[in-house]
Amino acid sequence: MQRDVMNYDVLIVGAGPSGLAAAIRIKQLAQEAGREIGVCILEKGAEVGAHILSGAVIDPIALNELIPDWKEKGAPLHTEVTDDQFLMLGKQASWKIPHKLLPPLMSNHGNYIVSLGDVCRWLGEQAEALGVEIYPGFSAAEVIYDEAGVVQGVITGDMGRDKAGNEKSGFALGMELRAHYTLFAEGARGSLTKDLTEKFNLRSNAEPQKYGIGFKEIWQIAPDQSKPGLVMHSQGWPLDNSTGGGAFIYHVKENTVAIGFVVHLNYSNPHLSPFDEFQRYKTHPAIRPLLENGKRLSYGARAITEGGLQSLPTLVFPGGLVIGCSAGFVNVPRIKGTHNAMKSGMLAAEAVVEALAADKLGATLDAYPQKVRDSWIWKDLHAVRNIKPAISRFGNIIGSLYGGVEMWLESFGISLPWTLKHGKADHETLKKVSEAPKIDYPKPDGVVSFDKLSSVYLTNVFHEEDQPCHLVLKNTSIPIDINLPQYDAPEQRYCPAGVYEIVQQEGNPHLQINASNCIHCKTCDIKDPLQNINWRTPEGGGGPNYVGM
Repeated sequence: MQRDVMNYDVLIVGAGPSGLAAAIRIKQLAQEAGREIGVCILEKGAEVGAHILSGAVIDPIALNELIPDWKEKGAPLHTEVTDDQFLMLGKQASWKIPHKLLPPLMSNHGNYIVSLGDVCRWLGEQAEALGVEIYPGFSAAEVIYDEAGVVQGVITGDMGRDKAGNEKSGFALGMELRAHYTLFAEGARGSLTKDLTEKFNLRSNAEPQKYGIGFKEIWQIAPDQSKPGLVMHSQGWPLDNSTGGGAFIYHVKENTVAIGFVVHLNYSNPHLSPFDEFQRYKTHPAIRPLLENGKRLSYGARAITEGGLQSLPTLVFPGGLVIGCSAGFVNVPRIKGTHNAMKSGMLAAEAVVEALAADKLGATLDAYPQKVRDSWIWKDLHAVRNIKPAISRFGNIIGSLYGGVEMWLESFGISLPWTLKHGKADHETLKKVSEAPKIDYPKPDGVVSFDKLSSVYLTNVFHEEDQPCHLVLKNTSIPIDINLPQYDAPEQRYCPAGVYEIVQQEGNPHLQINASNCIHCKTCDIKDPLQNINWRTPEGGGGPNYVGM
């Protein structure tokens, strides 16, 4: 059986903000030059936006540049931020930090509370109107190289194999999509970006990439609690001083809030469960009254790139570019990445169009990283480059105070002459169970706190049950021989979807992988202490189907 082959000038893997912005910008530049450039986007979700999850308060700076008349075109940015609050939480008490004390970089004035999934759906419509071909439900499974090692495109995953890899009825071989340039916009910890990083040694001059796991729920709340436009962030309880993270509550629209929680994945206690920390957070006396007469509508979780400037990989290689969260352009203190992701896609588009115009095909486009360095992306990330490593090094209290001082200095145009290092990768930070205190998590009350399985139900997750497992163990003995005795099988806790369970088989412990529960957060690929879990794309269209997230 031969693969079908489709040829384009530019192929983009991932229909997130960066990939869609890149496609739109390429078509805009092509129109301005009076030429035709064929652009295709592959999206593994069942539809554009199905796998998109973010807070999200977005800075519209990139959208203003890309589509200046976005308001007239009906972009779903309806709720402008009207009030900005920051709380410090103790176990029972809370303290509101006066807005005047917060660095100007932390202000959300002029930003919008959105569903990033809805924004991506709208961007997809704009891209298609310009002639971009978008294929949702197709996962990019393998990179194509020529004899010289130049990236030529990707192969989509086969459809219709059983768990053993055998062909079922209706089997379809994956297609080859070839292009002069391929842009990888897979989001945090993309599987192909991971392969490319190894092949081209893209991290040789970078610090380890750092990650967090972000949770989000949408709640319908009582009318008297609703304050559309209010943005509230918090730090502190339930996390201890050595565990980085924080929370947000965004009043999206009438009677609706988005509530979320982020745990930095360099935490050290193997007993810690990020999901259960989120559930505990919602029981705090400052938070519970907002939710207890409401109804939870949706749930999701996703890994977030947090390394910032010093963790950016080499962004280019022969025939390809890395953009958006695949590279890691998130501004952690601002809790924003969409504006930088979109801008990176736009800059990549400019570099690609310039190369095509010069008939330069399959080259290493050094113009793209130079454009990034010359752009406001670099200024945005440079101003906060020391905040994440300071929190990791000094703890939440001292690290945040240091970060606040440095951000105030940056606001006055004073940049400190050093850049702190991150040190260890996130998978290297776990202590042994014998060295870490147990954590007793309360039973969910079913009012504001819930269990994993009822939460996963709200993600609308679906995978074809009889397909090869996309969570591949490099060594099947490690979970029981090493992870269980040394770390008490932490995969049971860092996974937000109940994918990993230790069960008894014939009187012996066994790691059971419930792959159909997977919501594609990638945390297992990041946090496993021996890097034994390799997340690969399942059949296209599988995974969560987020609505309004």
